[in-house]
This record gives sequence, structure tokens and C-alpha cells, in this order.
Amino acid sequence: MIELELAPPHAGAESAGTTSGGGKSPQRRVTVGTGVGRGDRGSGTGGALAPVLPVTGSGDENVPILLVDDQPANLDALEASLATSGCRFVLARSADEALLALLNQDFAAIVLDVMMPGMSGFELATMIKRRQRTQQVPLLFLTARMLDQEDELRGYGVGAVDYLTKPLDPQILRAKLAVFVELYKKRRALMRMNIELQRQITERQRLAEDLRRANQELETRVAERTAALAESNRRKDDFLAMLGHELRTPLSAIRSAAEALRLRAAESAELQTLQAILERQVRHLTRLTDDLLDISRLTRDKLTLQTERVPVAEIVGMALEAVRPHIDKRRHRLTVDIPGHAVYVHGDMARLSQVVSNLLDNAAKYSEPESSIELRANVSGGQVMIRVIDYGIGIDRDLLPKVFELFTQGDHSNSGGHTGLGLGLALARRLAEMHGGTLSAFSAGPGRGSEFVLTLPVVAVVYGSDGEPTSEEPGPADPLPSRRVLVVEDNTDAATLLNVMLQQWGQETRVVHDGPAALDVAKDFRPHVVLLDLGLPKLHGYEVARRLKQEPWGRKATVIAVTGWGLDRDRMSEEAGIDHRLLKPVDPQALHALLAGASRAAGRASG
Repeated sequence: MIELELAPPHAGAESAGTTSGGGKSPQRRVTVGTGVGRGDRGSGTGGALAPVLPVTGSGDENVPILLVDDQPANLDALEASLATSGCRFVLARSADEALLALLNQDFAAIVLDVMMPGMSGFELATMIKRRQRTQQVPLLFLTARMLDQEDELRGYGVGAVDYLTKPLDPQILRAKLAVFVELYKKRRALMRMNIELQRQITERQRLAEDLRRANQELETRVAERTAALAESNRRKDDFLAMLGHELRTPLSAIRSAAEALRLRAAESAELQTLQAILERQVRHLTRLTDDLLDISRLTRDKLTLQTERVPVAEIVGMALEAVRPHIDKRRHRLTVDIPGHAVYVHGDMARLSQVVSNLLDNAAKYSEPESSIELRANVSGGQVMIRVIDYGIGIDRDLLPKVFELFTQGDHSNSGGHTGLGLGLALARRLAEMHGGTLSAFSAGPGRGSEFVLTLPVVAVVYGSDGEPTSEEPGPADPLPSRRVLVVEDNTDAATLLNVMLQQWGQETRVVHDGPAALDVAKDFRPHVVLLDLGLPKLHGYEVARRLKQEPWGRKATVIAVTGWGLDRDRMSEEAGIDHRLLKPVDPQALHALLAGASRAAGRASG
């Protein structure tokens, strides 16, 4: 039977071991034995192996020391000598018992008798040093005789750190063991630190992995959300573009009706009033439609500029003409102060006048009726500054940084009911930036008016009368020579009203509603001018124009495309032979001018 026993110290140990307070300090003793060992209580455990007490992880643990000697009296003497060391002792009376103890726990040091029956201390040391777990445990050999040099070298060769000769000097033994006990404690502390560090590393790795997964999930969600927003924006832009296009056809019909009503209302003040209302509302709807389309083009980077050297005076004049009805309606006092000499910028005349008219319209909208509005322009440092100043409701401090954002609107209480869509200022700033300029807003607060400043790079300043811009535009009242005009429009209302307007101008007309019908009628009618809607059923307007231009009589015909998509010429227009483009709703003045120009060109060709 193999037995492990926790035995109280014998009388010798009690006499040697005292606490600092003078009391007795009992030592923990474990006896590893075969058969019934000392201190056996007759438990009758048979062949069972009682567990060796584990080493605790606390800093005040009793450090384990293995004492190996085949003589029980020697073990007792060793234990008594080390009673005050604060260690825990495991006693082994043979090499087998020592190996059994080493299988169950680690030791700070092993005190080992050299001469033992069966397996000597040298052989036991050799086995201990071969085992990776125990090869670093210090060995102190005990011997009862003086060893010769060969035995000493043999002992050191198998891993001994020192020799002690019996009888032992307890002080020397305790001093030597104290070094190994301290090393053991430090090693154990370092091991605990390493374990804790490894635990922290593992925990950090787990947290890092959790964070990586969370980041990856977040990035995936952001990517999905970004894609969804991009798709939503694309659909919104497509919708706005389609909405603007679809609005142009009924607007064209209403505008034509307003023009026809104007021509017939000369003798009726009531009809003139109705016509003026109708024209103003059509103009307002047209402007909203234009803003929708322009914003759609800007967000898709599809807005292009037709740039040239243009005078600031003409930009301002065109803007004033556009907003004059609104200013007159609200009875505002408008002051205009611009340089007397010609100042030129490089840009798109229509777009720059759109910026200025948006600023003037905004000033008129958010000012009390009969208020003052100022437009001032001056040149400084290679820049022309166009300032629009009003004394209206002003801009709240919190709203001021946002006035150029899409769909931002201020207080509508004094806007005369014209709330708009919140597009004008956003569009104006983007157009200014596309011309290399800036647009800024200033206000001292609610009720204290506002000021918008447009700056543009100046390309030339011309002094004297030669630099003054002049313009002369024919009006709808100018008579037109009678010409054959073919109207191709799938919207019957728009086509009918265009036909009425053209007939009132003295034109001979035919009206068709699809592409094949246009080609059939044109063979006999031989039109001088074709007003051609591009979005036709059955046959697209581009193809209709191309086939008309292939006819010998059609080469001299003027083809005017009527479209809701924009005035920019494209490759398909050029290939189809389209001469001009008009934007829905058709401006009567623009159409009248084109008809007049076509008549003059035909006269020069025949002459």
C-alpha cells in the first residue's frame, strides 16, 4: 500500500520550531511511503493513493521542499533543522517515493541522500534532470562520508548544486535553502504574472476580435446604407427630371393659350386682366419647373454652361426683366446702381442672369409690400461684386448657415404666398461656383433685412461708348410673312394652341400627332418650318427630322425641335439636321424671333 500522510512534527521538531511570538510553530509534513508509514492512523486505505496537498497560489504559501533519505531518523533530523524556515516538507524514504511525489507537485528544492538502497541519489538525480518539468529544481546532495573528486564531479554532472556532509549544520542548510525558497517564490510570482498576462492578452484578443466583427458589421451596414441612399438619390433625381419634363407639355399649351388670349383681348379689360394672371402663373410654374430640372442636372453633374464674354449690364438687365412683374406686383421700390462703363465676365448669360434674378426674386418675396430693394455692382480687385440688399424680414442666425441648402425655406408670413420649393438659393450658389465665383448671405437678424453678394472674376473693363452693350429684339407684335408651318405634337391641347397662335400670326399650318403622320403630311404640304416635338409615339422626333432633311424640299426647311429636356445641342440633334431647339413651354417671343429669322434667311437665299 502507498500512503500519503499529513503528520504533526515529532518532539524534536517542536523543540526546534517556534514562532516570533515565542509560541510553537507546527510544520506541514507529508510522508510518502509504501506500506504503513509513520503517523498512520490505521485508516485502512489499502492500495489507495491519498493526494498530495497542492501548492496554493497565494503569496504567503508554504514553500514545498522534498526531503529524500532512506533513514527515518535522518528525515526527522532534517525536518527538525528546518522547522523555522516556514516551508512545507514532503518526506520520501526511497527513490520511488521521491518520484511519486514529483509526479504530484513542484518543489522549491530537493534535499537528497546520495547513498540509498535500490536506486542511488545519483541515479535519482539523473532521472529528475531528464524530466522537463523537474530539470530546473535545485538538488542538494547529502552524504555521510567525504566524497572523492570523481564522485563530486559525478554529482555536479547529474545536476547537483551543492553537497552537504552529515552531520548537518542547521544554519548552513537553512541559509542554502533560503536562497532556493526565494527563487521559487519569485518564479511562482512570475508564473502567476505570466498567467495573468496571458489571460489579459487572450481577453484583449477576444475584445479585438469582437471589435473587428463589430466594425466589419458596421462597415457592411454603412455600405448597404450608402448604396441604398445612392439608389434613393438616383431615383429622386430621375423623378425630378421626369416630373419637370412632363410638366413642360401642359405648360406649353397654357402659355400658348395665354398668348392667343392676349392677341384677342385688346378690346376687353377683363380679358386682359385674366390673360395677365394666366401669364404670371405660367411664368411662375415655368420657373419652378426650370429649378427642378436644373437641380436634377446639378446633382447628376449634367448641367453644362454655354460660356462667352458677356457684359454685366446685360446680365442685370435680363434678370430685371425676369423679376419685374413680381416686383411691380408687390409695389417695391427698386434701385439699380451699376458701373457706367462696360464690365465683362466669362460665363453663361442665361445662367448668370438666373442667379441675379433668383436673388432679386428672393428679396421681393421676403419683403413687405412697397419696401425698398437695392441692386449695386462695383469692380474691385479683379472681381465684380453684385449686391442685392433688402430691408425685409431678415434671416435668423440659426438659419443663416443653411440658406444655400436644398429645400431650406425661411419664414413665409411675409412672402405674399409665394413659398417656392427652397431651390433658388441652392441653385444660385452652385451656378456662381461653376463660374468661378462665390455667393454669400448676410443678415443682422429677424426684421433687419438681408444682403446677398455675388462675386465673379472680371475678364475686361471697357470705357467709353464703344463698350456699351446694345440689344434689339423683335417682339411678337412685329408682322411675319406667311409661311407654311407643320406642327408635330402628340399632346393635342398643346398642338391646338400652338396652331391657334401661329394662325393669328398669319401662318399657314398643319397639325399632326405622331412621326409617320408627319412624314405623310409633309410630302404634300412641303413646310417651310417644322415645329417638332422630340418625344413622339411610333417614330422618334430625331428620326422624323433626319428623314425630312433627306427630301430635296426638306433640306431648305427649318426644323425647330420642341423639347422638355433642355436646350443643349447634342450629337443626335446635329446628325438629324435639327436647326434650333425650343424649351417647353414655348416662349412666344422666342418662337416669333425664330420664324422671323427663318423668313429672312429664306429671302436671302431666294435673292
